[in-house]
Amino acid sequence: MISAIEISGLTKSYGRRRGVKDIFLKVPKGEIFGFLGPNGAGKSTTIRSILGLLHFEQGEIKVLGMDSVKQQKEILSRVGYMPSEAMFYPSMKVRDVIRFAADVRRCDCQEEAGKICELLEVDTGKKIEELSLGNRKKVSIVCAMQHKPELLILDEPTSGLDPLMQEAFFHLIMDYKGQGTTCFLSSHVLSEVKRYCQNAAIIREGEIIRVDTVDNLSKSNLRKIRIWEKGRERNFSYTGNMKELIRQLNETEFSDVLIEEPGLDELFMHYYSDGKEGGAK
Repeated sequence: MISAIEISGLTKSYGRRRGVKDIFLKVPKGEIFGFLGPNGAGKSTTIRSILGLLHFEQGEIKVLGMDSVKQQKEILSRVGYMPSEAMFYPSMKVRDVIRFAADVRRCDCQEEAGKICELLEVDTGKKIEELSLGNRKKVSIVCAMQHKPELLILDEPTSGLDPLMQEAFFHLIMDYKGQGTTCFLSSHVLSEVKRYCQNAAIIREGEIIRVDTVDNLSKSNLRKIRIWEKGRERNFSYTGNMKELIRQLNETEFSDVLIEEPGLDELFMHYYSDGKEGGAK
């Protein structure tokens, strides 16, 4: 399968501060690929390395078949990047910011920009300094997508957007995907990863700990246990053998018990923590 992004042995350190270590990752062309991890895990370092914005000590990165260091200029012309924080000149009007982003790329994006602005209800007549966080985020989306890139790299794109705009945004992403665009989606919103991504990677403490389909990542033998005993409720998580759990419960005096699967947020927190399994917690 042809990869839109291929990372081999990426290592980047910041002295005492954690960077990333020995990362291997392939992102297939034409899909929405999730990139998950807690704050400080190495997501932004990885993304900036992909874009050639950071010098890394070891490894190689291919983007759309090109070397991220030697062919950075050509790569950036075919990629749309949306950082987690939207920063623009505050005194500029929205329409001028969008036009400026298109002029930098030396392309006429007026038609596509107009379509995105209409879908996201962007007020192009306002100045950046007059916009809320969510509306600045919309401007960032337009700037990243108006040139119809082959690859979209999106870092926390929906933070600050209300639920209706989040829905509109993903309608747009799915439309681009239908035209062959690859989307590398870094997100903390696990429900949107579950809904829109086919595959995902989980990074923790600078290392990739798992790459799999989202369906497989969402499966676990982790169970939430609630026991009512002597008028008191006790809650814990369990990932061991269910027969052993039943044996332990048989040795407990309880009036009721509830065993259920964890929610998506709780399940991924299991990956974000120390990853140890087994027994009650």
